[in-house]
Amino acid sequence: MNIDNCPRCGKIYVKNVMELCQSCVKELEKQYEICVKYLRENKGANIQELSDATDIPIKEITRFIREGRISIANAPNIMYPCEVCGTLIREGHMCDSCRSRLTQDLMNASKESAASEASRKDSKGAYRAVDKLRGQ
Repeated sequence: MNIDNCPRCGKIYVKNVMELCQSCVKELEKQYEICVKYLRENKGANIQELSDATDIPIKEITRFIREGRISIANAPNIMYPCEVCGTLIREGHMCDSCRSRLTQDLMNASKESAASEASRKDSKGAYRAVDKLRGQ
């Protein structure tokens, strides 16, 4: 049987697409409806105002935005935090600064890996040559 503990409430539930128990799924849907209703009535609201007015955590509102359930195209003040540094962004998971830092770190790691691989290949070849000479 495919059962697990709900990450929100801890209850045992049969695994599903949402990865939440049915009562948490219903609660999440209710929170979503509250957010949508508030945004329809208050088009200029930002994410903090939305959270304060509805008592729904920014984390859940961000989840709705990332899932595409809440569109920020017509809500110019809605921004959510970067997953790395918390800077407010309008798309993706990271701000431009964190994205460029991650890209630079990956390029540096790739260069270091290539350099260590090249030195390892060179050293293996040298040891093989010495081993061949010793064996004669």
